Amino acid sequence: NLVDLGAEVIKIEDPTVGGDVARYVPPTTGNGDSLYFQSFNRGKKSITINLRNPAGVKLFHRLVEKCDAVFNNLRGDLPSKLGLIMQAMAGYMSITGEPDGPPAKAGVSIIDFAGGYAAALGLVSALLEAKTSGTGRDVDVSLLDTAVSMLTYFGSWTLNSEWGADRTASSSHQTLVPAQNFQTKDGWIAVFCAKEHFWEKFAELIGLPELISDERFSSFAARFDNREILIPIISARVLTRTTSEWMVLFRGIVPAGPVNSIEQAFEDEQIKSRGLVFDVEHGAYGSIKQVGSPVMTDGSNEATTPGPSLGQHTKEILIELLGCDSDEISNIRDSGALG
Repeated sequence: NLVDLGAEVIKIEDPTVGGDVARYVPPTTGNGDSLYFQSFNRGKKSITINLRNPAGVKLFHRLVEKCDAVFNNLRGDLPSKLGLIMQAMAGYMSITGEPDGPPAKAGVSIIDFAGGYAAALGLVSALLEAKTSGTGRDVDVSLLDTAVSMLTYFGSWTLNSEWGADRTASSSHQTLVPAQNFQTKDGWIAVFCAKEHFWEKFAELIGLPELISDERFSSFAARFDNREILIPIISARVLTRTTSEWMVLFRGIVPAGPVNSIEQAFEDEQIKSRGLVFDVEHGAYGSIKQVGSPVMTDGSNEATTPGPSLGQHTKEILIELLGCDSDEISNIRDSGALG
């Protein structure tokens, strides 16, 4: 969220359809507002403009003259549907889920969110150039492009080798072993041995040091080739202790983490220590908790005002940004530009 980094963001909403559709996404909706809307619009300002009206278009152009950048999402009315489609089209669903199960999507709309980050980076980069050279530019970011770009090494392997991706058991890595979820005595734990010394420490800590010298498991390639033998051995041992007991042993030594519920994730000591969650006072919902930006720097995450009501800042923007007086505002309203 650029607002979290200090930007003033003016949200232009269509008054003829009740504004941003996110205002009406359940659960918890009412009076053209929702917790879903609040999670994406903290600290923004809202102005209603009817862009189907010629006077509305003229007003929009006046606003553009006063702004550093304009962000336009042509299909903003279908974010969740598009996000799901993009996961399917870009191949994500073919590698998500258990091998004997159907293709699955990620639990959150990762393509939508990543597209937002890509667009923000493109916007800031173009703005930096404009400030330096005096020349602006268009930046084009598509959801499908974003999804495909994030295939990274999956894309490289597919394009340049005979390797083919598929769904893997227990959310395991395509080639690294062990790098997956393991069931514990009371839950699940994710382990990721991306280096040989992590594998050696892991084998020692689970009480199976003899695996280290076993030629079948002595390298990444050997463990991959013999994973059908190795994984059951590890799984049986990990099942003997609780997730917290294993984490005490692994912490700071082997890359590992509990498979938390979302509620448990917010109770994690690391998340709490980062101050990523804070309270925002909302007129209807009272004090609501919000998740801040992961970009931590001086002055970030200070946008603690709630997302705006529909058209809340229309008059303020017309007066302070465009210098309109009361008569001009009346004329603009009479023209139908504001809905």
